[in-house]
Amino acid sequence: MDERRPPLLLVVCLLVLVEALAFVGLGVAWLVDLVRNGAELPGAVVFLVVFCLAIATLLGFCARGLWNRRRWARSPVITWQVFLVVLALGWLGVEVSVWGVAVVVVALVVGIGLLLPSVVAVTARTAATDGTDRR
Repeated sequence: MDERRPPLLLVVCLLVLVEALAFVGLGVAWLVDLVRNGAELPGAVVFLVVFCLAIATLLGFCARGLWNRRRWARSPVITWQVFLVVLALGWLGVEVSVWGVAVVVVALVVGIGLLLPSVVAVTARTAATDGTDRR
């Protein structure tokens, strides 16, 4: 059962990793700003830093899961893409920007890519179906 990974799976995994790295960068930027300039509500900034790093970690694990052909990784990634589209459409409703359009495009490519039959076929495995039960 040595199915080759479709090239689109590589694209999806790389884009998910780019999203993860973007959240690491955003979290680090907020932390640096907090340390350098302080904040009126430091607790909120700390929460945002932790949230960004948690999302980045989740996306990293999901990209690895997708690359390893795990079904469980599709759900959180698709859910995150839906959130990104909703947020980006809100941004674009206020002001059209390159970043807002880029977020929508990346989220749509990842979301649609995960739903294509070739990607679904190779990511439809569970530990029970491929003999790697890790209990």
